[in-house]
Amino acid sequence: MTTSRSIRRGAAAGLLAVALAAAGCGDDDASSTGDADSQTATTMASSAAGSPSGPGCASVPEDGSGSFAGMAEDPAATAASNNPVLSTLVSAMTEAGLVDTLNSEGPFTIFAPTNDAFAKIPEADLSAVLADKDMLTKILTLHVVPGKMSAAELLAAGSVASVEGEQLAITGEAPELTVGGSATVVCGDVQVANATVHIIDTVLMPMG
Repeated sequence: MTTSRSIRRGAAAGLLAVALAAAGCGDDDASSTGDADSQTATTMASSAAGSPSGPGCASVPEDGSGSFAGMAEDPAATAASNNPVLSTLVSAMTEAGLVDTLNSEGPFTIFAPTNDAFAKIPEADLSAVLADKDMLTKILTLHVVPGKMSAAELLAAGSVASVEGEQLAITGEAPELTVGGSATVVCGDVQVANATVHIIDTVLMPMG
């Protein structure tokens, strides 16, 4: 029973890595072309990305590793760990074993719930989720979309497919977009080394 559960947990933890790898894979015979395409895509993504904006941006430190400039130097999980408003999210990522995956090459878009977002969940329920790696991984991968997308690009798309598998509707007006019908972006277009992060005020929950 323990072995079976461990296998399921390992498979769940690997879901994000598999999806991101699939998004970036190419044929070995076209490696040089793929590298050139990758550089072009990176340049286009950088030019399309907006500057951080939204009412919640005021809570981000003005300087240091947790500032916008500091986070831009680090991959997603490390950048989040340096930002005090995302400490509960970091704990959740650690419990789910997703830190290394979210620090991988990417690129991806992350909807990052604040500490206050997690605080909306009753304490007993939050503790139960943090103790269940399968459910925790399902919840966290719902917050990740392969590829970098700015707030404007998300709104233009109308909906995006999460790594977890569900479609997330994107509505409203930038920068305060509504994600999945329940979460509001309070600070969008935060750039980290391997992702675009949109900080949200509510934890998204899987439908099934």
